[in-house]
Amino acid sequence: MSTREASDRDDPVIETLDQLAAPMAAGEKPREAWRIGTEHEKFVYDTSDHHAPSYDEEGGIRDLLLALEEFGWEPILEGGKVIAMKGADGTVSLEPAGQLELSGAPLENLHQTCAETGRHLNQVKAIGERLGKGFLGLGMWPDKARADLPLMPKGRYDIMTRHMPRVGSLGLDMMLRTCTIQVNLDYSSEADMVQKFRTSLALQPLATALFANSPFTEGKPNGMLSYRSHIWSDTDPARTGMLPFVFEEGFGYERYVEYMLDVPMYFVFRDGKYIDAAGLSFRDFLKGELSVLPGEKPRISDWNDHLSTAFPEVRLKSFLEMRGADGGPWNRICALPALWVGLLYDQGALDAAWDLVKDWDMEGRETLRTSVPKLGLDAPIPTGGTLRDIAGEVLDIARQGLAARGRLNASGDNETGYLEPLAEIVASGRVPAQRLLDLYNGEWQGEIAPVYKVKSF
Repeated sequence: MSTREASDRDDPVIETLDQLAAPMAAGEKPREAWRIGTEHEKFVYDTSDHHAPSYDEEGGIRDLLLALEEFGWEPILEGGKVIAMKGADGTVSLEPAGQLELSGAPLENLHQTCAETGRHLNQVKAIGERLGKGFLGLGMWPDKARADLPLMPKGRYDIMTRHMPRVGSLGLDMMLRTCTIQVNLDYSSEADMVQKFRTSLALQPLATALFANSPFTEGKPNGMLSYRSHIWSDTDPARTGMLPFVFEEGFGYERYVEYMLDVPMYFVFRDGKYIDAAGLSFRDFLKGELSVLPGEKPRISDWNDHLSTAFPEVRLKSFLEMRGADGGPWNRICALPALWVGLLYDQGALDAAWDLVKDWDMEGRETLRTSVPKLGLDAPIPTGGTLRDIAGEVLDIARQGLAARGRLNASGDNETGYLEPLAEIVASGRVPAQRLLDLYNGEWQGEIAPVYKVKSF
């Protein structure tokens, strides 16, 4: 989740609705300026007993963050406490229960993305060896109850923790017990954004299936392949889902603004502190009628904060954010951006991917989304058949898109090799969660502890 450093009181006050589309329009970039921003989270555990370390304990999350200074990272503070580290490779920040996230820098190609991922993992593993900490690549804690997990000292998390149970039964699980891989991608125009949004939103369940990696809850199979994805179905209906309006005629920046104005607020950030505005209306804020800040109108930074509090399957800010994948190992952290860059950053590939899904109806898209956490590649697609039937074709389109980009590394290899982990999944027909269940029911003999050996970085 986003990390704030200042209150931005010098930002312009929002006077007109036209200003609300400005961050999205400002994201437009010529093709040569398109970048790849990859985010990935991992669970931190103590190697002695697998407990999730608290912020303050010796060798805990605070010490882990500060140890990154030896690699050139600089602290970001909130209330006098370090809550993130910033550096050339982006930002290392904390998710609510101490999950460690790298929000990577905007990079030109996937070779750089995978190298960035490798640097980060090597750094935290070196620190972890010294502090007795390990890092787990899964979509959900396999053995922890909510009560087993700490809460990190970030003001927005305190607000969200209070608010989540008011609007859904699984929001606290989303905050405390999940990890994801995401990628942020650019667009050249409003029309380009629309095509990319529609295509990626329709195909997001395929990413969920291919990356499904959360089949355990509190030490037992939970009946899902991606329980992380299932959690979003009962987190907060006002800010999640498949966004039917994206597929409607006339969709663009203004329509997304209207959606965001209907998403209830979480907070306002002022003078280094978060003010609880959970459930209040940004429309009231625009009129100077927000009860927690009477008479004050929002600034652009407030709107940017608000844009980060919706959690649909694809999210629009000044870029498009792909949000469907469970956390996983290094090669799948490289594979997720490879999938979406291949599909969205070459026009021929984008057209082919859209042709594949453009005739799907909304009822079918919703059915696919709700069934994929349990069924994975066997989830039904709207035109008949299952995701399994189109997965290979989608990967072929992505592979062609990456080949067309022609971005080579020092050895002369293009970017298509990063799709190989997904090609293996499609060829075998078994997603990562199914392989974990095979181990659990086989050589692990119904014990969950071996997952720490198999799925640690």
